[in-house]
Amino acid sequence: MKIAVIGGGGREHAVIKKLKKNPRVTKIYALPGNGGIAQDAECVAIKATDVEAAVRFAVEKQIDFVVVTPDDPLAMGMVDRLKEKGIPAFGPSAKAAEIESSKVFAKQLMKKYHIPTAGYEVFEEPDEAIDYIKAQNQYPVVIKADGLALGKGVVIAENEKMAAEALQSIMNDKIFGDSGNKVIVEEFLQGPEVSVLSFTDGTTLVPMVTSMDHKRAYDGDVGPNTGGMGTVAPNPYFTPEIAKRCMDEIFMPTVAAMNAEGRKFKGCLYFGLMLTQNGPKVIEYNCRFGDPETQVVLPLLESDLLDIFEAVEQERLAQAEVRFMDKAACCVVLASGGYPKNYRTGLPVEGLKNAEAKEGVSVYHAGTKKADGRLVTAGGRVLGVTAVAGTLEEAVANAYEAAGEIHFEQMHFRKDIGRRALTKRGI
Repeated sequence: MKIAVIGGGGREHAVIKKLKKNPRVTKIYALPGNGGIAQDAECVAIKATDVEAAVRFAVEKQIDFVVVTPDDPLAMGMVDRLKEKGIPAFGPSAKAAEIESSKVFAKQLMKKYHIPTAGYEVFEEPDEAIDYIKAQNQYPVVIKADGLALGKGVVIAENEKMAAEALQSIMNDKIFGDSGNKVIVEEFLQGPEVSVLSFTDGTTLVPMVTSMDHKRAYDGDVGPNTGGMGTVAPNPYFTPEIAKRCMDEIFMPTVAAMNAEGRKFKGCLYFGLMLTQNGPKVIEYNCRFGDPETQVVLPLLESDLLDIFEAVEQERLAQAEVRFMDKAACCVVLASGGYPKNYRTGLPVEGLKNAEAKEGVSVYHAGTKKADGRLVTAGGRVLGVTAVAGTLEEAVANAYEAAGEIHFEQMHFRKDIGRRALTKRGI
């Protein structure tokens, strides 16, 4: 089989490394891929958002199966276009992807179908939003851009000044473009956060091993929100009792709600959950694999990933084997100094071979490229160093040991990935 994977980050690298293990796979193309992905797939200089060029490529190369991983091309209807050409693909239709591409749609869906989430109001005018926030006078308050914003469209405002600044930058300065035409002002939920990626074919839903993301830029969960500075799996806060509640109150009701709206969801449905004192609640949905959650979840998958992708696309997930190993994983993201704000690129990366030589360690490339035969930095998040081990304590220690082998100028990473999870386990 010839496979094409759309995207060029750490998540895509994790997907590609897993797909390579299937003996039926003879060729993998990455559109556009990156410097590190080039070791595992043939990179093609087509942007993930260039839907027509990607579809044309898939037709010309007679691609047997396409995996569309990023949110933008899913929202733009790449899976629909591939289907029109008779090419099977993993990922939701544009109508189903709206569960992520419009936070307003997602919130209204939850309200209509009684899926537990934070209280909220929607605003199209910044003045009305700030008046509402002042009247509520409850801080912190959460402000979300309606549309896609690279995982950075959420501001937790600690006071009125921060709220006003957030509304100014999102709605007036348009830092996220048209994604900020509407905002959601939402109550601040408290409790442990859990990321649950799941496979679904629109009827059956199979959760993957849970994970814990670390969104803030600096140790102790301070600093600006990022796309994610690291993850661990499994998440110790997600007990069997909570898992059952989520399946009954959130997961299956969401699948049913999307079907009732004529938006059957097939692909990877991501649930960002908050385990509050009043039970689990949905913070957000994503219509695809999370990044960097994928980098800890897929290394723990024992079953074949392509087999699962095909089962989802053919709507026979109930018959497929989806099994995860009883181990733990930790991913530490190595970022450019200054990320998520201004940072330099083009800096040489050293020490990858030593890191990858360690047992149970994989290095996923998020923002690298080849320049004059050398691998250099090419993004904010540069690498994800993942270790799989028998215990979470070992996985964390091994990931940091491997990360210590890698060097590039102004390299920045958090030193406390997994600490909350280990504290929960009494370690």
